[in-house]
Amino acid sequence: MFSITVRDHLMVAHSFHGEVFGPAQRLHGATFVVDATFRRAELDTDNIVVDIGLATRELGAVLGDLTYRNLDDEPAFAGINTTTEFLAKTIADRLAGRVGAGALGEQARGLAGITVTLHESHVAWASYERPL
Repeated sequence: MFSITVRDHLMVAHSFHGEVFGPAQRLHGATFVVDATFRRAELDTDNIVVDIGLATRELGAVLGDLTYRNLDDEPAFAGINTTTEFLAKTIADRLAGRVGAGALGEQARGLAGITVTLHESHVAWASYERPL
């Protein structure tokens, strides 16, 4: 399996519901380093997994819809704990939608999957992997 990874970052504010979250129940900020990995079994006719420039642009666009926002105020996330794991899935699903819409080029339709990893710090991160 071949893969390429592009990186960006995301800055949000949010709070969590539930005793398990301790002090994170209060409003707090989070900055994540975001890696999006695109996979395919065979290289395309240009011998690439996906165009890195398009992958970078589309990751930036997906993150642009989320960054510098208080996620507690976003209707799409009403009543949802926007945990690192949840955000990784949200970003992966939105990227998958862009692949399906052709935003990463026609050959990107041959991708096998996407993995999105959100790094909370140098010692903790979460990922979500999905097929395409």
